[in-house]
Amino acid sequence: MRIAILEDDATQSEMLKWVLDAVGHKCHTFSNFKAFQAAIYRDSFDLILLDWVLPDNSGPRVMVWIRESMNLKVPVLFITSKTDEENIVEALNCGADDYMIKPIRRGELVARVNALLRRAYPELTAPEVFEISGLEFHPKFTTIVCQGQRVVMTQKEFDLALLLFRNMGKPLSRGHIQESVWGRDTDLPSRTMDTHISRVRSKLSLKPELGFRLSPVYGFGYKLEHVDTDGKSRDFAKIRKQLEQSS
Repeated sequence: MRIAILEDDATQSEMLKWVLDAVGHKCHTFSNFKAFQAAIYRDSFDLILLDWVLPDNSGPRVMVWIRESMNLKVPVLFITSKTDEENIVEALNCGADDYMIKPIRRGELVARVNALLRRAYPELTAPEVFEISGLEFHPKFTTIVCQGQRVVMTQKEFDLALLLFRNMGKPLSRGHIQESVWGRDTDLPSRTMDTHISRVRSKLSLKPELGFRLSPVYGFGYKLEHVDTDGKSRDFAKIRKQLEQSS
């Protein structure tokens, strides 16, 4: 999963990144709020790790900004040296999902991050065959059952479709898509991603009249939405609730 780490202590930041990268996550570090804020406008993340004391802001104020500025709820884990109950309560009341106290223990960090991701994205722990938004996903055979028809896909097409449906209603940056489907270090031509998006749209008939809209987000990436027959986007919260109930 793609994780943003907002921590001004370079040693601490690199340690967090090292621990989480080692278990398969893709971490991006930011030493101040300004850099993080700029990244959020052009990129997307699955989870945010947030320090309390920053050189240009405070963790609680950043937490409030995240909840007010990001239209979809991204899980946030506070990491700080503050131990008072009132600080913990303040962090949670600002919208944080969990709280860790420094010094960080590696095993606990991985466990808490994975627990947050399981709660936020329940389909990650789904059985071998699972359903999202009316489609059956068969990872073993890179096959999706759509409108009663089995659609056989390449591995990249399947991974891309799963990423899009797992983030229904959430704009995904091109960087997020590339890292999740092709890997961080791949030198991917822009046209390659666009071609795969087109193939997924075509193979799964992602059309407004059939309940879906897969569209580019100018200067950012792509977004898959569940829409009514008149093309209006459905309430994302309802879709998320359905995913949680089906897990």
